[in-house]
Amino acid sequence: MRRQKKIIIIASLLLLGLFVYLFFHSTQTEQVSVETYDSVWLQHIENAPSLNQKEEQRLMSDDSTSGEEGKLKSSDENSKRTITEEIKEKIREAVEGTINLFKKDLKIVAIGDSLTQGVGDETESGGYVGILNNTFEDNNLNIKIENYGKKGNRTDQLLKRLEKEEIVASISKADLVFITIGANDIMKVVKSNFTNLKLELFEEERLDYIERLKAIFDKINEINPDTQIYLIGFYNPFELYFEDIEELALIMNRWNEAGRLVTEEYENVNYIPVADLFSQRTIELLADDYFHPNTTGYKLMAKRVLENVDEVSIETEITTESTAESESSTQQETTTEEFE
Repeated sequence: MRRQKKIIIIASLLLLGLFVYLFFHSTQTEQVSVETYDSVWLQHIENAPSLNQKEEQRLMSDDSTSGEEGKLKSSDENSKRTITEEIKEKIREAVEGTINLFKKDLKIVAIGDSLTQGVGDETESGGYVGILNNTFEDNNLNIKIENYGKKGNRTDQLLKRLEKEEIVASISKADLVFITIGANDIMKVVKSNFTNLKLELFEEERLDYIERLKAIFDKINEINPDTQIYLIGFYNPFELYFEDIEELALIMNRWNEAGRLVTEEYENVNYIPVADLFSQRTIELLADDYFHPNTTGYKLMAKRVLENVDEVSIETEITTESTAESESSTQQETTTEEFE
């Protein structure tokens, strides 16, 4: 079943690429077809078997063919202990190293789209936010991140959410605010103009995106003028499959640059780039939906965040090989879901 779904997804990507190629070379105007993170192929993690269930099933299968009945009980107990350790290691992803804190404690609020929510993280740890929480806990730091990520969120929707009492209360006490936003603003252009996509449409929407981004920063500063804000950029998930379509990369780069320039207008707002983390891949960094980061991708994002947050310092060397190996043994079946 999973193999069939992957074939369908890959075939859909190839068809999309063919459509874009024909679109470019059969018209006089410069046109482009692009999908973003919260696409029509979203992972449905909550419906997939948990790691515990899958490991327990494997354990039962192994035990049923173990042979000698006298050794079964001892082998079963040892296997259970080993599997428990494996599950703990796989689920509890954290950035290795020592974190130094320049304050006694910190309160952090993370808000934005699916990259904040952690869609694609096969260990269900909460993406980069969950990995950061684990890292702080492992370093015995009194830091907790409240996660208000919501897949499908655009800048206009995030602005409305900043009026909610619960979110206002959290931000009012936050030392830091992490934000991922913008990818779904691009997707809105695609959905609204799919049969007549032009680069000019993305440029027009980018100007509106800039104004809404400023409004978001202004609103957060109104709630809490003493907080530090970090805007986390987004990456090009199409680079691996459609690297010859330059317009896709151009759109992502220009929108990322727009976000970076806006942050420079504020003393308490900083920009954290992540596009480069996904551009030169020696291992797979995307989930089975081919759009969101997998656990390894989120781990790289978490490390990048720590490297750019002024309130902490990190002494670490990140290793992705062990994580990549664990991914191959813990891949889960996914179902598709329409973009919000």
